[in-house]
Amino acid sequence: MNQLVTPSFLFRWSFPVIQIPTLPNRSGRLLNLPERCRLPSVSELDSQRDFADVRLAWNAEGLGIAVDVRGRTAKPDCSAATVGLSDGVTVWIDTRNTQGVHRATRFCHQFCLLPMGGGRKQQDPVVIQIPLARAREESAPSDVSSIQVQSEIEKDGYHLEAWFPAAVFVGFDPSTSPRLGFHYLVRDTQQGDQTLAVGTEFPVASDPSLWQSLELVQETPNAGK
Repeated sequence: MNQLVTPSFLFRWSFPVIQIPTLPNRSGRLLNLPERCRLPSVSELDSQRDFADVRLAWNAEGLGIAVDVRGRTAKPDCSAATVGLSDGVTVWIDTRNTQGVHRATRFCHQFCLLPMGGGRKQQDPVVIQIPLARAREESAPSDVSSIQVQSEIEKDGYHLEAWFPAAVFVGFDPSTSPRLGFHYLVRDTQQGDQTLAVGTEFPVASDPSLWQSLELVQETPNAGK
């Protein structure tokens, strides 16, 4: 039987994100997030297979995301000049979780992360902020130079980590607003797209009501061990 909408569209998802006070790390991997930071997969509802492991963590200083992509047979195809067509990750974050509106507010943000494609030799990871289409309010541009990004390119994929300081977000205040609107898209030129829930057949890039919720969970100081 043909489906008018994908099953994942029928649910409103909320995912807990643990607090790790020591992030970002000063040596080694920027984040090195444990298994309990991994976002659950809901792709089976839509008969899809995940190829990327996506993990999140937070503390009062900011938010971290780690993406591990496997199943590739070539290096990522990335260019800072064409981020929308490159292998990489797009994340959408709403610091007020305003899921009842269909147009972005000043609390909504969109960032593209590439595992390579930057620097003089095009080998450095890239982070770019992109204005949200059809936004009701535009937030001031963030200082993307303060975002730390790190990548490792491997034979069958790549590992990409980014730390977003609280200052890059308008309204990031876990003590008073511990729920965030969130969505991601992992674009892969060999394996297709992977999203948190609904895909690009819906206007996820401009409609915050299609994003899901993150609950910033308080944990003890040794939670990252």
